[in-house]
Amino acid sequence: MTEPLSDNTADVIVVGAGPAGSTTAYHLARSGLDVLLLEKTEFPREKVCGDGLTPRATKQLVAMGIDISEEAGWLRNKGLRIIGGGVRLQLDWPELASFPDYGLVRKRDDFDEQLARQAQKAGARLYERCNVGAPIVDDRTGRITGVKAKLGEDKREVTFHAPLVVAADGNSTRLSLAMGLHRREDRPMGVAVRTYFTSPRHDDDYLESWLELWDRRGPQDRLLPGYGWIFGMGDGTSNVGLGVLNTSDSFKELDWREVLKAWCASMPEDWGYTPDNMTGPIRGAALPMAFNRQPHYTRGLLLVGDAGGLVNPFNGEGIAYAMESGQIAAEVIVQAHARATPAQREIALQRYPRVLKDTYGGYYTLGRAFVKLIGNPKIMQIAAQRGLTHPMLMKFTLKLLANLTDPTGGDAMDRIINGLSKVAPKA
Repeated sequence: MTEPLSDNTADVIVVGAGPAGSTTAYHLARSGLDVLLLEKTEFPREKVCGDGLTPRATKQLVAMGIDISEEAGWLRNKGLRIIGGGVRLQLDWPELASFPDYGLVRKRDDFDEQLARQAQKAGARLYERCNVGAPIVDDRTGRITGVKAKLGEDKREVTFHAPLVVAADGNSTRLSLAMGLHRREDRPMGVAVRTYFTSPRHDDDYLESWLELWDRRGPQDRLLPGYGWIFGMGDGTSNVGLGVLNTSDSFKELDWREVLKAWCASMPEDWGYTPDNMTGPIRGAALPMAFNRQPHYTRGLLLVGDAGGLVNPFNGEGIAYAMESGQIAAEVIVQAHARATPAQREIALQRYPRVLKDTYGGYYTLGRAFVKLIGNPKIMQIAAQRGLTHPMLMKFTLKLLANLTDPTGGDAMDRIINGLSKVAPKA
């Protein structure tokens, strides 16, 4: 590992120790680079999330050497149960060479800390309670060369320096904004709203998705754009929430916390989703989708995870893509670091946005079209009613929505999905 020049200088600074930042820092440190990982809060800390992990995210955890055994507190799931149009369909995760055939459930306050500690074990230097403010920019080149931050309880002002900085600071990504990277308004945004209930359904070995979200509070029942979820946590509680898209007329006008309460009230009483059984407040968070902030590399700054809008528009999944983009960014940085001249390093770094577009661009373009369609609740209702009665079609849909295919040597479904992703524009 490169010896740090000082406590405040490194090869790479990673801002934010969520899944994207910790994965980036882990892979960089494993490759021998000196990494500073700066986290504004203190672990453990809560994040709004469904807590359900698909096989894509599971694969990333395995690659980081995380102990994902049940003894270590991970709850495994076999697949997805889909409910809608009066039909209930249970689909196992596909059997693939590229991904495991199971997902996981873990609370985010604990999950993020495990990843950050794994990055630390690999050699990353983690600073908690380190609130990063403005970037330090070279007047001559316009490149970022470090960050200013307030550290610890006394908010001591410090500066950190590195030739490369990774923005892993989530949807609000103040660092990207300070570098002039604004959100693209032509990309979909989602909102996740969730809470926890003590419930006899806590031990479910399938993730559960409700495709029809009814608001039954007015004189007329109204179908809303989005989906509901119920994920058993295995600890006596269920994570119950909704994912909602901004492509609909009702997105701004509704109080989604109230919608969640109403939806829970419509559930069978013996499931226990009542205000008395709620173990914490209802919380919400934005889901930045389909590359809604670009470019993913500019002037020494790389964007990973939510900062780069990497949430899957098909299903609202963010953790897998946060971790994957972190791994990709780390690989590019390691290669760039080994180049002899600044010009050569720059050529290597420019590869990062191209790899992201090659990997996800076409698939996310398909996702944006899908989001526009289901923004119309009537289309969503017809799709749920007709599609759920065809198990083969739903198996295809599961592979498409969860982005679970074998890139080579897969079945006919894999080839269709991969083919569609290849021909779609990589915007």
